[in-house]
Amino acid sequence: MNKNSINKANLFLMGIINRFNDNRDIFKEINISLKSGLKEFKGTGTETDGKIMFNYSGKTKTGAFSEIISFIIKEMEKYESAEFNYIERGSGVRISADNRNVTMKNIKIEGFEVNTPLLNRKYYIEASKAGILLKAIDIMTKDGKIKNDKIKKYNQMDHYVELLEGIIDKLPRNRTLNILDCGCGKSYLSFVLNYYLTEIKNMKCNFIGLDISPKVIESSKKMAENLNYKNMEFYNLDIKEYKPCKNIDMVLSLYACDAATDLAITLGVKVEAEAIVAVPCCDKEMRSSYSYEPFKSILKHGVLNNRIADALTDGMRALYLESLGYETSVIECISSVETSKNIMIRAIKSGEENEDIKQEYYKLMAVLNVTPALYKYLNDID
Repeated sequence: MNKNSINKANLFLMGIINRFNDNRDIFKEINISLKSGLKEFKGTGTETDGKIMFNYSGKTKTGAFSEIISFIIKEMEKYESAEFNYIERGSGVRISADNRNVTMKNIKIEGFEVNTPLLNRKYYIEASKAGILLKAIDIMTKDGKIKNDKIKKYNQMDHYVELLEGIIDKLPRNRTLNILDCGCGKSYLSFVLNYYLTEIKNMKCNFIGLDISPKVIESSKKMAENLNYKNMEFYNLDIKEYKPCKNIDMVLSLYACDAATDLAITLGVKVEAEAIVAVPCCDKEMRSSYSYEPFKSILKHGVLNNRIADALTDGMRALYLESLGYETSVIECISSVETSKNIMIRAIKSGEENEDIKQEYYKLMAVLNVTPALYKYLNDID
C-alpha cells in the first residue's frame, strides 16, 4: 500500500486507540483482512487479562492495544488493501484502505431473525438484536426462539426497561453512570439494563450488585464473564455493609424482602443518588405495628389488614421520599393477575427537602401509631 494511504490509515487507527482507552469496558474484538492479489490473510484480537491476544497468520501476538495497532500498521504496508474492524458491544468502526483511498465508517452489529410470535408492540430489548444476552439469561433457545415458558418473563423484563426509560433520560449523559442493584439476586434486570444502556442508548455505565447469598453472587459474576460485560461488579455483602467508592447515580431494589427495601432506599438517599427505583416484596413490618381506631372493625379481617398495611407501607415510603426532595410516583409494574407484589416506587431527585410534606408524614406516623423502618434507618434510630 502506498505511503499516502498508510499515513491516512495510521491517523484513523490512532483515533481507534483513543476510542479503546475511553470505551475499554465495552470492547469486544478487532479483526483485519489483508489482501494482495489472490492472497488473503486474516487476524483477530480479543482482550485477556489486560492484554490483546492477536491471532494472525497462524501465530498469536500478545501486547498492549497500541502495540497491536502498531504491528497492524506495519503489516498493512506489505499488502494492496486492508479492512480493519473495531467491534464494541452493539456497534463498531470499519476502516477500509487501498492504494486509491482510505475510508472510515460506523457499523452496527446485525442481529438475526426470531421465530417466536410476541406482543404487537415495539420492544426495548429486541430479540433479534439481543440474542446473546437472552440466551445467557435462559430466555432464548440456541436456535433463536423465545422459550414458550419464558415469554411472560421476557415481556416483564422489557416492560421494566420501558418504565425506567423516563428516569434514564433524566440522568447525566456526560459521564459514566453508576447503578447499584441492592439484593441483586441473579441480576437479570441489571444485565438487561446494561445491554440497553450500552448497546441501544450508547451510554457509559457501570453496575454494582449486592446480595447476601454467595451462590447468586457467583452466578452473576460467571454470567458477566460469559457475556464479557466488563462494566459489572458483584459483592457478597449485606446492604448495610456497603461503602461506595464512587458516586452512585441510581439505586435499584427489586423484590427485596421486608425492610431490605427500606435499607436500599436509605442507601440511595444517603449516597445522594439521582434516582431510586424499588419494587417491594413481602412488607411485614407495618402489619402488626400500626393501629387506627376507625379501621378497627375492618382490620379484623386478615386479608384486608395485609392489603392496607402494604398500601400504607409503600405510600409512606413514597411520601417520605417526597419530603426529602424526590419527585416520586407509585405505579403498577406488572399485572396484579401475575402477582400482588406489583408496585414500583420511582423517585428522581428534584430539589430541596419539603418541610410541609415532612409534617404530613409526621402526622401520619402519629395517627397510625407507627415508626416505619425507613424513618428509623434514615435517622439512625435503633
